[in-house]
Amino acid sequence: MATLSADSPQVLVTGDMNAIGIIANDIVYEGSMVGDNGAGYGRPLVAGDKFLGHNIFKVDNAVPAGAAGAKNLRLRTGVYRLVCDLVGLITDVGQPVYASDDQVLTFAASIATVKNSYVGRISRYVSATKMEVEFVTCGQDEFDPNPNRLTKSAAHTTVAVDNGKIIYVDTTALISFLAAVPGYKITIVNGAGLGVAETTIDFNAAETSLGGCGLATAGVLLTNTKATAQRGDFLQFIGNTAAWNIVNKRGTWVSST
Repeated sequence: MATLSADSPQVLVTGDMNAIGIIANDIVYEGSMVGDNGAGYGRPLVAGDKFLGHNIFKVDNAVPAGAAGAKNLRLRTGVYRLVCDLVGLITDVGQPVYASDDQVLTFAASIATVKNSYVGRISRYVSATKMEVEFVTCGQDEFDPNPNRLTKSAAHTTVAVDNGKIIYVDTTALISFLAAVPGYKITIVNGAGLGVAETTIDFNAAETSLGGCGLATAGVLLTNTKATAQRGDFLQFIGNTAAWNIVNKRGTWVSST
């Protein structure tokens, strides 16, 4: 690409507000989280939408019925912090936050059956029912853009179709691994809060772990023990010809036989 040969003035956008056309025949209330409807218009956020910000003023495009874009939504945008209703723990600071509709926040990530929208992270613990959330418009969580996610609330044995998936385990459970396949990638995430659930990964003699990320090769069990487990602790594995390599991790995992 050629270097500039003349001045190129930049258009600087200042402030923390934005505007987007509203969808046809709808109302978006003040304080509503706004999502992209997939066609470039804003609507009360529907789980799975790209998060665009919070609506600052009520906009009624329903009476009389208006076409898409007939009126604009004025949005709070960029990176900003709000104190919100959300049940959590003091150890949840830094955890990703999602929205299931235009007003409900959750720690549950988007999975195949429940497509929540990533909206930001916890920046401060206020109380057991209120958190300060740092909202990030049009953002992504640490595992995006991978949509291949599921939640397990019981023991699970991985199968070939789990290749590439992120598996959230929200209760004390044993996850048994299939025999390693070269190139297969599986991520196991503790989806519960501090001290709530213990996640154990089982490798039998034919499904050994080669270790990695500071974890020893020896042992056929890897456990994120309840005493030290944090929401979001994870291990990521890639298959070799005869075993699984640990290529990424968070949290304390104990190797044992």
